[in-house]
Amino acid sequence: MTLGRDWIEAHVPQKEGMCLLDEVLAWDGEQVLCRSGTHRLCDHPLRAHEQLGSACAIEYAAQAAAVHGALCAAGSSDGARIGVLTSVRGVELTVGRLDTIPGDLLVHARRIQSDAHSALYAFVVSEQRASGQSVALAQGRLSFWLDAALDAGSA
Repeated sequence: MTLGRDWIEAHVPQKEGMCLLDEVLAWDGEQVLCRSGTHRLCDHPLRAHEQLGSACAIEYAAQAAAVHGALCAAGSSDGARIGVLTSVRGVELTVGRLDTIPGDLLVHARRIQSDAHSALYAFVVSEQRASGQSVALAQGRLSFWLDAALDAGSA
């Protein structure tokens, strides 16, 4: 079962135009796969100089990690946690811009490690091609500092 944009906006801090993900395609306790077509929007909130640079893939990945945290917290009595992105490492960008990518973006975030105060995710942002193939556009690792537990709806 997929989860749409309404569910995502209700469970992550980013709202309206800053919510960059359209759909959760699959997830389990270790990873999440999301889809987005927002990179093609002319009024994308991260566009600068009429372009959406490939480094913006990091924000897509961070939002996917937040979605994963919310999904995992839904089955927990602890509630959702607010995460602050503290580090981005090992980033490889294979394109200069995202707004020129015709296919949807697939955003895969996999939790490598987490504890009560932090989480580390590996990510890959790729283009979903009409042929069914996907091509990696960006990859790397994200570190988060986790704040006190909050109600999932207020996160």
